[in-house]
Amino acid sequence: MKEEDIHLYDWQRILVGDVPGIFYVEILIRAAAIYLLLVLSMRFMGRRMASKLSRNEMAAMVSMAAAIGVPILDAHRGLLPAYVIGLVVVLTQRIVSYYAAKNQRFEAISQGDRSTLVENSVIQLANMKDARITRELLFAQLRSGGLFHLGSVKRLYMEANGAFTLVEDPKPRPGLSILPEWDTEFIDQQEKASGQNVCHHCGNQQPESSNKTDACSNCDYTEWVPALK
Repeated sequence: MKEEDIHLYDWQRILVGDVPGIFYVEILIRAAAIYLLLVLSMRFMGRRMASKLSRNEMAAMVSMAAAIGVPILDAHRGLLPAYVIGLVVVLTQRIVSYYAAKNQRFEAISQGDRSTLVENSVIQLANMKDARITRELLFAQLRSGGLFHLGSVKRLYMEANGAFTLVEDPKPRPGLSILPEWDTEFIDQQEKASGQNVCHHCGNQQPESSNKTDACSNCDYTEWVPALK
């Protein structure tokens, strides 16, 4: 379209476009064909596509979205290329899923692996760094499960698809508060474990024989706070 053909108040061009009216009937046919392509593709890629997606499944969906957008609205583009792209995406996804089911190492490389973020009430800082998870996000996830301190956590996993799995400790121990630090009034209402301190950085329990200047054996920080009971 030439510059002189563009006018601000050309509502017909803005709303309807420069296509004949019959093209809107064609759009219905194109949309129905693309909808069928999506339904069939998701069906052949497996039930996981209707649940939380892994990174490979997300890549497949993005590829499908890129393939189907243009053919619906562009009268100069046919539907066949979209179906060819859809076939390639489906075959690639099924091949990756097949080998991932056969080989655990390939599954970890192609789809990612889980990370243990909290183990026995102690934050695993190296795993947190690899997973790019902050303490505040970790604490928010635990608070959403109704917890107040790390002592109630046996394990917290971050699964390959980004979901969190919490395993609570059947015998909770005193632990680091996960309440927002600005909510001092609520924190003061929580019962403290008498004479027991934990590392403010990772939640590791302070040995009885150590003092406040000693470094944490898990993270080397020297800031100790009272543990919540």
